[in-house]
Amino acid sequence: MATVTKGIDFIVNVNTGTEASPTWTPVAGQRGASLTLNADTIDITSKDSNNWKEVVAGQKNWSIKFDSLVIMNDTGDGYDTSLEALESAYMSGNTVMAQIKTPMTSGSAVTYTGSAVITDLSYDYAQDKEATFSGTLQGTGAIVKASS
Repeated sequence: MATVTKGIDFIVNVNTGTEASPTWTPVAGQRGASLTLNADTIDITSKDSNNWKEVVAGQKNWSIKFDSLVIMNDTGDGYDTSLEALESAYMSGNTVMAQIKTPMTSGSAVTYTGSAVITDLSYDYAQDKEATFSGTLQGTGAIVKASS
């Protein structure tokens, strides 16, 4: 029987170091995440298509969406390092290096890594619930799949 992979084993990381020397920091308090890989299509339908639409792959894009608990830093005077990095990149309009790391299988993990623009950071501070935030990282350029 095939082994089912649990979602809890997939981790979103952001680079809190430099591009030359990345420090991959997990998004603290992470609850859920999704990686979306898309491709546009180019319509190549002609009269020779026998009334069936024909397409070829066009430009590709990707995004990561996540939701997390709001975690404060150890001194309690600011957000956790990962949320600070995301918020800073959003405020400055800079890109952030993002990564989804899959669980180890047969001794190696798979990572999807790329540069992204933060298009959404949403905070929820309900009176009777835990404080949460969510975000969308829209890829800019290619996402690279690698095994480690």
